[in-house]
Formats: sequence, structure tokens, C-alpha cells
Amino acid sequence: MDNASARNMWGDYLDKHLEDAFVEAPKTIHFCDNEKDANECLDLVLKNVKRATSPSLLGLQLRNEPLPKIGDFLVITDWDGKAKCIVKTTTVKLKPMFSIDDAYAQKEGEGDKSLAYWKKTHWDYYTRELAEFNREPRESMIVVCQEFVKVFG
Repeated sequence: MDNASARNMWGDYLDKHLEDAFVEAPKTIHFCDNEKDANECLDLVLKNVKRATSPSLLGLQLRNEPLPKIGDFLVITDWDGKAKCIVKTTTVKLKPMFSIDDAYAQKEGEGDKSLAYWKKTHWDYYTRELAEFNREPRESMIVVCQEFVKVFG
């Protein structure tokens, strides 16, 4: 881990959870691609409202990032990189964007928690994310539906 605050938070977590002492060090992330949304999503996780995130499979592939796995830990930071909490992945499902439903939008916890809000904000995000690769989102593209629980912070 390059991020000192994430390393310190992971150490604090391990002090209380020796059962995870041999787990691979978690990835450190912030949500979204801008400060306002990143910090709002973080706040929702801290309040246990946001319990899922949805990267595009294509975006992960184009950036050569691995698929998340059940049991993975993530240190979530604010936009400035200050570690705020740790989450543990509980579910990973690959779904076409058109099949995302109201229940999943609720787990994302953003905006008014509606499916319409989820589709609009994620379509806009995927458009920005894929633009650097000269690609565009499609209703049929695969979304990585990653559910998690906050375990520390």
C-alpha cells in the first residue's frame, strides 16, 4: 500500500481482527471520478446507506484491473486520499446494465435510491470512464455488481 493513511487504517483493523492477518493487503480506492461525488458516496458508506458499487466490466478490462472477489477488502478514502473506512466484499455478480433492478439501486444508496437515478448517474459515469478508450456504454454492457459491508471506520 502506497497510501500511509490506508496502511495505518489497515494496521488498526488487523490489531482488532487477527483472523485476517494473512489476508492480502486491500486495494485503496475512492468512489467516482470527481471530488463531490466521491465524498458524497463515502459519506453514504460511513452511514451504512451505500452497500454496493458498480464498475463496468469493460472499464476494468481496459485498465487491466482484476475482478473483485467475495472476501476482498477495500480501504475507502475521501477524494484527497485520507482513509475513512474498510469494507469487505460479500457478493459479486456480472449483469447486463439493462437488468439492474430497483433492489440493487437501493443498495447503491445514491440520490433518491431509484432505478432511474442509478441508470442516469451510472450511464453518465460510464460515458466518461470509457471515453478515454474511445468506447461508449451500451444497455447490454456488463456491470460488476459488487456488494459490501463496512467492517471498520
